[in-house]
Amino acid sequence: MKKLLLVMIVAVLTTLAFHPLPIKEKAVAQPTDSIGTRLPEVSETKQLYDSLKLQSILKYEAFEQAMVGYATIPAANKDLLTVIDFSLPSTEKRLYVLDMKHKKLLFHTIVSHGRNSGGNYATEFSNINGSLQSSLGFYLTDATYQGRNGYSLRLAGQEPGINDQAMARAIVMHGADYCSEAVIQATGRLGRSYGCPALPRALNKPIIDTIKDGSLLFIYADNEDYLAKSAILKDHTALPELLLAQKGQ
Repeated sequence: MKKLLLVMIVAVLTTLAFHPLPIKEKAVAQPTDSIGTRLPEVSETKQLYDSLKLQSILKYEAFEQAMVGYATIPAANKDLLTVIDFSLPSTEKRLYVLDMKHKKLLFHTIVSHGRNSGGNYATEFSNINGSLQSSLGFYLTDATYQGRNGYSLRLAGQEPGINDQAMARAIVMHGADYCSEAVIQATGRLGRSYGCPALPRALNKPIIDTIKDGSLLFIYADNEDYLAKSAILKDHTALPELLLAQKGQ
């Protein structure tokens, strides 16, 4: 009898050795984005950000907000996305042209802000004609033309009350001599425009020819007033992930 009991105990111990009891996984808190929306633990937006190798040069919050517009605004050209980060000083490279199809950074350069938006930093923004200030938010690139600033690109503001007067204000992308590393060295900041995102002369045409005709441009500034007014950002619910999933079908 004792031998039988011993055999049974050995059999049970052997079974447990090969079939351990399941271990409960520790619950992980679900993260939120910069606007408070709950996102998957590893979001596709973050994966795309990492694939583009933007970690050391573009704030994730700026990219994340740009992706909301990319998901919701019906741009004719979804292969490209341009981001301008006006939370950075004019002495730093703060314009990024992203190839969303091939996951590449095409251009990364300096860009000027409006004369009345601030000195080295842009801190004031307006949609009013004659303000000489930059406007934040989402734009669609339009047609090119030759104007008093040379080769230029019209920008169509997509946000009522925020930047929808861009066409009427002649807010365009153009080249400027005051947007150069030489000016930074001489004055400690870039020169300023009448509200236009002005580019270095050497890069003006290549960038305009890349992003013209219906791609999305987003001007970011970590600005609470803009976040409060922007219906595009305020009303979204993890739409970047939805769009990325649709593009993969």
